[in-house]
Amino acid sequence: MFEGLFQPMHLLVILGIALLVFGPKKLPELGKGLGESIRGFKAALNGSDTPANPAPKEPSSPPPPPSSTKN
Repeated sequence: MFEGLFQPMHLLVILGIALLVFGPKKLPELGKGLGESIRGFKAALNGSDTPANPAPKEPSSPPPPPSSTKN
């Protein structure tokens, strides 16, 4: 049923239609969003609890030394 679906000429036509519909400025944003969605889906399939691109953590400072009080 789907034997010749992704031939090069078909992909070029689909890309041309997408370019006409969304415009050259919006197309990279859509591609980025699609890529992030696929990465998140793969991470969910693998059972990963952490996201593919975690937010950078700020370095934690060590706790202050205990103050000694002399009375």
